Order: sequence, then structure tokens, then C-alpha cells
Amino acid sequence: MIVNQENVQNLFISLKTTFNNAFDNAPTTWQKVAMLVPSNARQNNYYWLSTFPRMRQWIGEKAVKALSAFNYNIVNNDWEATVEVDRNDIEDDQLGIYAPQAQMAGLSAKQLPDEIVSGLINGAFTSTCYDKQFFCDVNHPITNPDGTAGTMSNRGTLALSVSSLAAAQASLGVADTVLMSMVDDQGRPLNIQGNILLVPPALKQTANALMTTDRLQDGKPNPFKNAYEVVVDQRLTSKTAWFLLDTTKPVKPFIYQQRKAPVFVQQTDPQADDVFNRKMFKFGCEARAAGGYAFWQLCYGSDGTQANNN
Repeated sequence: MIVNQENVQNLFISLKTTFNNAFDNAPTTWQKVAMLVPSNARQNNYYWLSTFPRMRQWIGEKAVKALSAFNYNIVNNDWEATVEVDRNDIEDDQLGIYAPQAQMAGLSAKQLPDEIVSGLINGAFTSTCYDKQFFCDVNHPITNPDGTAGTMSNRGTLALSVSSLAAAQASLGVADTVLMSMVDDQGRPLNIQGNILLVPPALKQTANALMTTDRLQDGKPNPFKNAYEVVVDQRLTSKTAWFLLDTTKPVKPFIYQQRKAPVFVQQTDPQADDVFNRKMFKFGCEARAAGGYAFWQLCYGSDGTQANNN
């Protein structure tokens, strides 16, 4: 093939089509546990997470909740995936090798939110959220109904277990109770109810057994059958950690912040420096995005490091 502007542009139109088709058809799961927050600046400040708004009876003047002095910024990062196209391959009509790369670039671009959100989940026990505590921690600061300072935990250590009723209640049962016991700064229940059991591949069978079997391994009735949707995230790095989430609220536990959606980019000028010096054209994808933590009250996480011998 003669390498000229028209032929190169036609080639890249084909690659863009392949990219877009792969992008459109790629599966994603991040929407199950995270919310999309559009961004129009270098960073977003989520100081508003310091209050969990609730309706109250209006007696006298309105009680205006002041936002705490938390400063929780999520800074957008640049993301890219780039493929070089050798000019010799164009001249020799050896372009079939680039279609799979365009497909993989499209797949990777579509699943960028999954990568970001999974990174947040992997860091839930070691990364801080808006209150400067780890997202899953034992001492999140709260204000008690009487105005005194207190703490609340959304973290456990017991392994997820289907071995017995006592073991299931000590792990998943405790998580369920903790979420339902979450209260606001006036001591009123927040009406939080777990609906997603999020696990790594190593806990897939255990989680599915808890959700599908009539009886546990000790023969006792299974009170958790069909209680939650099991979501298995292959990107989770811990083989023991598991999470119970409430994703039914307008605000979900995790934030995917998008400044610029993934877009196909290309360098097709035969006179470009890279082509002249290295005989390389380029195509790929660019995006600007980041992730962060929303209300910790919507998540109970256990690192699963303690044997469940109940």
C-alpha cells in the first residue's frame, strides 16, 4: 500500500471503528457499587460528605446543618493507552495485527472505571476517606445525640463462612446488623440496608452458597438465602476480604469522577516527527478521571484475616 495521507486516514478510520465496537460491547460492573460524578475542573471537593442529610419535623426555625471543616479533594488523573503502527506494515499490507490491539484498547478504555473503582476497594482498609479515617475503620468520628463525641465502626476481621449458622451470623450477620444500626448525628437510624455482597474470586463459592442453599453445612436453615446480590470482582487482590454494601441510595459507597470520557486519538500525518525519525504512526485512547470514597456508612468491610470458628 502506498503510504499517503488518504490511505493512512482510511486505515485509522477502520481502527477507530474497531476500537468503538469493542468499547461499546465491553462488559462493566463498576456501576453496581459506584456513582458517576461529572467533573469540569482539575479536581472536585467533596466536603459535603461530612453531612448525611435527613428530613426532620419543622418546629420553629429550620435547623441548618453546617458542613464540617473536612477537605476531601479528588484530583483527576490522565490516562492513556497507545499503540504504534510501523510504516513498513502499512506498505506491506500487514495491518491485521493491529485490529486486536484496537479491540484491546477499546476494552481497556471502557473498563477504566472498573480499574479505578476496584483500586478503591482494594485500598478500603488502608486509604482515607473524607473524615481522614480509613474507609473501612473501627473509629470513624461521629457526634452522639447528646452532642458528645463518639466513634462508629464499619470494619471487621472475621472470614466469610458457610460452615455453620453461628459462623454465618458472626460474619455476614454482624455486617448486616452494623449497616442497619448506622445513625445520623441526632441518633436517628439512617435506614441503611445491605443489598450487595462483594467478594473476590476466592470467595465466590462461599458467597453463592450463602445466597442459594437452603441449609448451611451444619444442617441448620440458612437465613441469608437470596438476601443479597453477589458481585464477584476479579480485580480484588485480597483472597479473604469481603464487603456488604448499600447501593440503593442516590449516593453510592464509591465515586467514579470523570473529567474527560475515554476518546480515540490518532497521529496520522506522514510528515510527523515520529514518522520521519522512527517511521511510526500512533493510535490509542485518552481520558481524565479519578476515584474516591463517598459515605463510609454505606459499606461494611471485613479483611477476613481472622478464622471464623463459631
